Amino acid sequence: MEFFITYMLLLLSFVWLCLITLWPKKSKLPPGPFPLPIVGSLFKLGNKPHKSLAELAKIYGPLMTLKLGSVTAIVVSSPTMAKEVLQKNDLAFSGRTIPDAIRALGHHNRSMAWLPVSSKWRSIRKVSSTHLFAAQRLESNQFLRKQKIEELVAYVGEKCKNNCAVAIGQVAFSTVLNLISNTVFSIDLTHLDSNYAQEFKALVWGCLEEAARPNFADYFPVLRSIDPQKIKYRMEVHFLKLDEIFDGMIKQRLESRKLDNSLSSSCSDFLDAILDYKQEDGFQLSDPDIKALLKV
Repeated sequence: MEFFITYMLLLLSFVWLCLITLWPKKSKLPPGPFPLPIVGSLFKLGNKPHKSLAELAKIYGPLMTLKLGSVTAIVVSSPTMAKEVLQKNDLAFSGRTIPDAIRALGHHNRSMAWLPVSSKWRSIRKVSSTHLFAAQRLESNQFLRKQKIEELVAYVGEKCKNNCAVAIGQVAFSTVLNLISNTVFSIDLTHLDSNYAQEFKALVWGCLEEAARPNFADYFPVLRSIDPQKIKYRMEVHFLKLDEIFDGMIKQRLESRKLDNSLSSSCSDFLDAILDYKQEDGFQLSDPDIKALLKV
């Protein structure tokens, strides 16, 4: 008798669990494929998620709901709906889902790209738009862009004269890297024939790969503390190496400014501008904020 009661209780519990899992619930969410237990609609993404989402949009419309693990995602797949979300209701939808890799070293709490709309985000955006992305600043660097392209052409021409092979990808990356580093630091980070550019490229590429790699912790947030694929750990290693490079440049600039006080007010490059940034509306750029701004 006791065995029968226990059996019935277990059976009823199993039936109840199946009902609450599979029974359709009323929801204000857009339509979407019926999610499987635990994994949701992850398997519907396939090897080419962009194509899978396009096919699903033909069935469920330009606004659909996908259950990715334990995370609910809303997919927008038409220009009209994108305009509605990104333009007409931009403030309401301005918050971004933060990949677990970006949480390495607390980067998401300091980066302009990942901060929610707040006084801190507005202050960092103001510094960037005033001193880095301003039309006047970009126009003033036109001669620099021309100079770096001329250096690239001359380098390739010299190699051709000597019948030497040219790693176009490497020298192109070196040129772009030097353009950015001159805008931010007023120095060349590398020479066209240097291996340092390749090392720096590998470091930047490592950050991009880890940020884009599918991560179980993004679909099941409960796994964040475990970091099962060690993606966040590897991102921390890359960030620490970048911080080491930026720390050296900031330290060198501060020492030069001590020797020449006129530098502190010249704001000749972006690093000077952010070092000169004064406290405004209760916010002041700290060293971690500066390094996060340089990493974006």
